[in-house]
Amino acid sequence: MPSAPIYPTTSPQIPPVSSPLPPLLQTPSGLALLEIQGTLNSTLAPSANGSLEVGSLSFPLYDPDSPPEDTAWHKKVWLYVGKNQRMTGEVKKLAKPLAMLRRRDASGGMVQEEGVGEEVEVVEIVRWKVLFTQRPEPMGAGGGT
Repeated sequence: MPSAPIYPTTSPQIPPVSSPLPPLLQTPSGLALLEIQGTLNSTLAPSANGSLEVGSLSFPLYDPDSPPEDTAWHKKVWLYVGKNQRMTGEVKKLAKPLAMLRRRDASGGMVQEEGVGEEVEVVEIVRWKVLFTQRPEPMGAGGGT
């Protein structure tokens, strides 16, 4: 059975990424977990680096001045997809934390046979997700961000 050793992250410590997410959802690397029940379609073309802007997240009930125990804002999260659709979701705690992994080059840059000498490192531990289970709501031309 193939196997690969798993290591804690060895990336140089960079300052935490500035994030518009509420602190509960922020992670040092800036990653967040979205669960969408379906497919997102975009009419936009990917940028030169291959990334594709899907939409924007909004937390309408979040108040940065409220105490951390206040979870009322968990009940409503909006994902704007393009200018004409909005998905409503909520923040949920994962039953078990999820490790985000990435393959790391164990050979110091030397190309090796597939599966040989591969190592994996933990990039982030995610404890919360933003869950979207409903169909997108149509919006007028002035909607979105």
